[in-house]
Amino acid sequence: MTGRFIRLAETGRPTVHFTIDGRPAQALAGDTLLVAMLGAVRSVRTSEFGDGRRAGFCLMGACQDCWVWTADGQRLRACSTPIAEGMQIVTENTEAAWLKLAS
Repeated sequence: MTGRFIRLAETGRPTVHFTIDGRPAQALAGDTLLVAMLGAVRSVRTSEFGDGRRAGFCLMGACQDCWVWTADGQRLRACSTPIAEGMQIVTENTEAAWLKLAS
């Protein structure tokens, strides 16, 4: 995967492994989920309003642009949620997406 963010500093922190839509990804301990996702892929999710891919807007938890879900359906704000080892992130809020990750 090619990320939108490229890390230039603070590379000495421990690596955290997680998945985005079933695909393996890596971040560094202390990253927010938004930084982790944009370091691994080019966007956070597709807008439900049909205006394309989204990458976060306010970056401080005030807007609704960075909502993602865990594989078990918990909704998270990517900009204010710390990354954790083994997180399974789903970028579409659909039952089909959760079932695909479970198989």
